Amino acid sequence: MAMRNAGLARGRKAWQIQGMNIAVAVSGGTDSLYALLSLREAGHEVVALHARFLPASAADPVPALASLCARLGVPLRVLECAGDFERLVIAPFADEHRRARTPNPCALCNRAMKFGRLLDETLAPSDASPAADALATGHYAAMAEHPVYGRALRCGNDPAKDQSYFLALTPLERLRRCVFPLADMHKSNVRAWLAARGETPPLPHESQEICFVPGDDHYAFLSGRCAARGESLPGPGPVVLDDPGHPRHETAIAEHQGLWRYTEGQRKGLGIAWSEPLFVLRRERERNALIVGGRHKAAVTECAADGLNLMVDTALWPSRLYARTRYRQVPAPAEAWVEGQRLRIRFASPQPPPAPGQVAALYDEYGFVLAGGTLCGA
Repeated sequence: MAMRNAGLARGRKAWQIQGMNIAVAVSGGTDSLYALLSLREAGHEVVALHARFLPASAADPVPALASLCARLGVPLRVLECAGDFERLVIAPFADEHRRARTPNPCALCNRAMKFGRLLDETLAPSDASPAADALATGHYAAMAEHPVYGRALRCGNDPAKDQSYFLALTPLERLRRCVFPLADMHKSNVRAWLAARGETPPLPHESQEICFVPGDDHYAFLSGRCAARGESLPGPGPVVLDDPGHPRHETAIAEHQGLWRYTEGQRKGLGIAWSEPLFVLRRERERNALIVGGRHKAAVTECAADGLNLMVDTALWPSRLYARTRYRQVPAPAEAWVEGQRLRIRFASPQPPPAPGQVAALYDEYGFVLAGGTLCGA
């Protein structure tokens, strides 16, 4: 992608110039510790805000955070959010999988929890704590001034860590009350900055991909959760070949073990011996069928997303657009338009099949996010 980090989005931000009262969301990790310390060094009054999303365990970072904050002379607030996290993030994650969709829990958490519950607690605390002016987090993303859009979300400067994709479902008016100190940082520089100050985060290791899924084993987590609730997951069904030129076109060539175990675009783990590599093209819940095909079938040029989160008015969209339908995907040139509350995307070249439930994010060439939505197919 030809997105450019030009001077368009540069210049000192208001939070870098003016002393503010800022609540900093701290997890115990490297990035949030940098956010906390860098803002304090910049002359702001800071308070550490930790949300306990899961029941306390031996790995609970709160005792270490309390010790750190006491040494730094920084107030620490701990919010008990496990109930809301279960209702707004974990339960939808499980329900979406049962519907043969591929949810993005990080995007849901950002919208509902970090820039939902935590931001609410920042601006209007439920206890006797004083309100803060803004919420800061350790996301690799930026809120930057654009000459046409105004203050808008922009991708972070470290392409390997950029998290703007996970923020594409969060309303812009909420992000405008937030600060992202890591906007222009690279991960290696963050570690070096902390090391130079002799600071070690309470949780020095990178967090796993999904914080509530032990060992990142979706299958075990979903199976165990359903068993504990006396629920069932969709069972086996036919694997169907979508290849008009093959004599077994639209006939079962194998049996899958439950649609929730697969995702669109998947190649590995299908366990099917075939003359060529097979990919998951789509999951048809109505007949419990997993549709597969060769590489020539495993590409699309169009997709759609509902639950539209419009960040920049369509009248202001530039002619050059880029879309991203997976986190690790490089944003690809595309056309895009809005129909009602649905975002429609047409890529300039074939892309991997979209996974319903994942996020579609639309960018301009400078990395500003124009819109986001939840993929719903073609």
